[in-house]
Amino acid sequence: MNLSTIKTVIVLLFKWVLICALIGFFSGSASAFLLVALEWAAATRENTVWIIWLLPIAGLLIGLSYHYYGVIAVRGNNLLLEEYEKPVAKIPLRMAPLVLFGTIGTHLFGGSAGREGTAVQMGGAIADQFTSFFKLDKPDRKTIIILGISAGFASVFGTPLAGAIFALEVVYFSKISLKSTALSFVVAYFAYYTVELWQVHHTQYAIPFVPDFSLTTLGWIIPASLLFGLAAMLFSRSTHFWGKLFATYFTYAPLRPFVGGIIIATVVFLMGTTKFIGLGVPTIVESFSTPSGYYDFLWKILLTGFTLGAGFKGGEVTPLFFIGATLGSALSLIIPLPIAFLAGLGFVAVFSGATHTPIACTVMGLELFGTEGGIYIAIACFIAYLASGSVGIYHAQIVKGAKYHLYQKLKRTKRASL
Repeated sequence: MNLSTIKTVIVLLFKWVLICALIGFFSGSASAFLLVALEWAAATRENTVWIIWLLPIAGLLIGLSYHYYGVIAVRGNNLLLEEYEKPVAKIPLRMAPLVLFGTIGTHLFGGSAGREGTAVQMGGAIADQFTSFFKLDKPDRKTIIILGISAGFASVFGTPLAGAIFALEVVYFSKISLKSTALSFVVAYFAYYTVELWQVHHTQYAIPFVPDFSLTTLGWIIPASLLFGLAAMLFSRSTHFWGKLFATYFTYAPLRPFVGGIIIATVVFLMGTTKFIGLGVPTIVESFSTPSGYYDFLWKILLTGFTLGAGFKGGEVTPLFFIGATLGSALSLIIPLPIAFLAGLGFVAVFSGATHTPIACTVMGLELFGTEGGIYIAIACFIAYLASGSVGIYHAQIVKGAKYHLYQKLKRTKRASL
């Protein structure tokens, strides 16, 4: 290798490390702001519960902002996946403030949503601005989108390894370069440490006791994991169902969250509890020590699917954590395994099934709960992934591999039997 080649490699390496640092810092800072803002929104909502009656007005404003200023941005995470697969146009920077303030409004006034979608969309929008700044070509733009997804996910959940793998796994069946793979980890840590720099902390979860490996324990985990997969399927189909229903009956998009807001506010008032709106983090934490109601996960599926289907903003992942943790917690009443253990398995397994990302979810489980239960976490994530059907929460995600062939074979078998 001559001197000229060495200089070229060094310059290229410096450029990409700089890009990772910039994306990591700006995406991490955006996620830090989001985390603080959502904490404020939740506290404000719980201290002034009457504010939930303003949810229709907030929905109308969110709908109008997207209708007039975010026609492309309204596709959310699917836009990132579409642009990765078939690049058409730069992701607009306005996606970041639109989804940020739309999410804060959704949470402040009582919608049921998450935060992952917001962080990923902000990360993707911020990252893609560097495509033109650094004059990157189409293959490098694919890398940029992966970096944005990685930075957003890693920073909002405090799981850099899972964030990097999630960004790669969610686009796994498209072409991924070795460069994208390496840089996904680099940017994840930049984003993670940026949140740490802002002294914003993530919720801590723990599984105090993990059973020794045995066929008996495995015999209980398999049916539980199948239920986690079915819960993931129900959530995905519920979200898509409500989205199609609102689109069919309300052709003027801003009316969807307005009408949806009226219904959600009325339901919450009649229920007499705010347990199933917002992120639901207190309920998730409680599920690790106190058995949840057998219906808790169903209420979260219904309200989150309805909220997002109506056009409110946020993410799906934290609600998926809620669904999985409360389902696992409720199962502890009939399955002779530790409550925190079952809640932790459900926490990551339902997420795995709904996003088709079992590897990232397994790694997230190891990052959050430790390595002691690694084999159980992996088994639960992969069984839930296989049991959750062929439709996930992202329309634009390409699903192939073993799961794809399994469901194609089931379809052929069904047709042959008819």
